[in-house]
Amino acid sequence: MKATIVQSGIKWEDRNANIAHISSLLDAESPRGGLVVLPEMFTTGFTMNPAPVAEGMDGPTVRWMMERSATGGYALCGSVIIGENDRFFNRLIFVTPDGSVTFYDKRHLHSMSGEHEVYSRGNKRVVIPYREFSFNLQVCYDLRFPVWSRNRGDTDVLIYSANWPVVRSTAWKALLVARAIENQCYVIGVNRVGVSPDGTAYTGDSAIIGPKGDLLASLEPGADGVTSTVLSREALDKYRDEMPIWRDADAFSIL
Repeated sequence: MKATIVQSGIKWEDRNANIAHISSLLDAESPRGGLVVLPEMFTTGFTMNPAPVAEGMDGPTVRWMMERSATGGYALCGSVIIGENDRFFNRLIFVTPDGSVTFYDKRHLHSMSGEHEVYSRGNKRVVIPYREFSFNLQVCYDLRFPVWSRNRGDTDVLIYSANWPVVRSTAWKALLVARAIENQCYVIGVNRVGVSPDGTAYTGDSAIIGPKGDLLASLEPGADGVTSTVLSREALDKYRDEMPIWRDADAFSIL
């Protein structure tokens, strides 16, 4: 299955400009089929002022995602600020060409940025089957918590949609590889580029990692871009059969 990652700069709290920009990147690449993954809060940037920019699940961004998915024939995934019942969520939305919508609310909120003070934490682990793979939905800071990311016999691909700053890019790159190796699965990590109004810089380093920790696709740091690779069901099954590390994994429960 083809997997495509979109690394983009984000205009601060400007939904229409960001949707237009990402649309232009997709139009230039013309991905067909498979899956396309966008950065975290791709319509706004990582803002701690959600009230003016939050949308409902029937809002313009989800409608746009559904239209692009249906037209392009691919699943489309990215994080959006959603408002519900006087609460705000950093929500990763997964849309398929047939119009189905699945979402995951970010569990690990970045307290150092004050995210936990303005967004409500998700408490549900979400793994969605799509075509021949099962996708475990994660957002940015979740990457630092391996227990939450752990393959429990149900994950083929981990998705991390992120706004991960350049000052911690070493951790981003190392942890993407670690999550792939320890879970014997593909990892898709999509990060933004550019600078936010507070001066936080993002260099992207978006990548797709294979289950052995090998780099399958990546984008040039600091630049907008789109790239794709093929995720092989056959290769994944073969590796897991030859190296059944999962048999020796520790049992655990999440409280």
